[in-house]
Amino acid sequence: MLSNSVYRKSIINQFHWLYYNAPDTWLTTTWMGIPTQKCPLDMWIYQEIIFDLRPDLLIETGTAYGGSALFFATLMDTIGKGDVATIDILDTPGRPAHPRITYIRSSSTSEEGIDQLRILASKCETVMVILDSDHSRDHVAKELELYADLVTPDSYLVVEDTNVNGHPVNRTHGPGPMEALDRFLASRNDFYRDRNRERYLMTFNPKGFLRRAKQSAGVL
Repeated sequence: MLSNSVYRKSIINQFHWLYYNAPDTWLTTTWMGIPTQKCPLDMWIYQEIIFDLRPDLLIETGTAYGGSALFFATLMDTIGKGDVATIDILDTPGRPAHPRITYIRSSSTSEEGIDQLRILASKCETVMVILDSDHSRDHVAKELELYADLVTPDSYLVVEDTNVNGHPVNRTHGPGPMEALDRFLASRNDFYRDRNRERYLMTFNPKGFLRRAKQSAGVL
C-alpha cells in the first residue's frame, strides 16, 4: 500500500504531466496580451518574491516575447521600485516597450552580454536573477557560473524548467537545469533551496528557487 506522501506525490506528478502536455495551458499563457509561457502558479510566487524582496534589478535570461519581462516590470510599477534587464540571442519583433525594461541582444553566456549586466548590477543594492534560456545542462551550468555572484545576499537565483528530463515531465529532454543545479549546489555553500516557494504543489521549477545566504560564504 502506498504511503500518503507517495500517493500525494503521484497525484501531483500526474497533474503536472497533464498540465504540461496539454496544448492549451501554459503555452497559451499571456500577460497583458503578451505570451509568457509560464505556469501561473510560479508567476504568483514571483509576485510574492518581488513584493518581499523589492529588488533594484531583476536579471532574466531568455526574453522570448517579453511577456515575463513585462509581468515583472508591472509588479515593479505597483511597488514603485525596480528595473528588469532581460537578455536573449534573438530579437523577437513586437516585444513590449516599458521604461523599466532593458533588452539586451546577446547570448546569455557571452562576455559582451554578461559585461553589460555586470555594469547594471554594480549600481544596485539588491539583485535577483532568473535563468530561463537554453535548458541544456551545460548551458545552464555556464549561466550559474556567470550569474550566481551577481545575486546579492538574501536575494534569489531561480533556475527555471527544472521539471524537464523526467522531473517529472519531458523524459526525453536529456540532462538539463536540474542536473546543472545539482552540480552547482555541490560546489557552493552560500545558496540554499527555498522549498516554501513550491507550496502550491506544482511548479515548473522544482528545487529551483535558490536563496543566497545573508552572509555570503562563497565557494567551498
